[in-house]
Amino acid sequence: MQAKEKQSTLKPYVVHAVGDATETAQTPGMVRQPAVMPDKGDTTKIWMGKVTAAPREKGPPHTHLEAETAAYVLEGHVRVLFGENFEEWIEAGPGDFLFVPAHTPHIEENPYDEEMVAILCRAPDNLVQNL
Repeated sequence: MQAKEKQSTLKPYVVHAVGDATETAQTPGMVRQPAVMPDKGDTTKIWMGKVTAAPREKGPPHTHLEAETAAYVLEGHVRVLFGENFEEWIEAGPGDFLFVPAHTPHIEENPYDEEMVAILCRAPDNLVQNL
């Protein structure tokens, strides 16, 4: 016999615009604007928002601790450097999805002359620890 699933008392909702970047953790080089996040609405386990990076912008080494990160690139390109001395990298462009595992030190950069815009999702929250 299967256990009965617990019914949530939470309700679906719509966020019509991203919030101010000061409402969430930041890393220099990228601007993260929250839309769905713990303590803002009913979510307790996910952060989602819009991220932009100006042309030729490169952030510092950091990790998102236990948070996993997924992104969908709308415009431009983002490069994620990782590994020993940040010598390995992946790059995503419009229409690409990317994933960064939890506890992965990395650097995000936009090495091109156009702005990068992506939708970012992180769980359990937008945790940022600069290294």
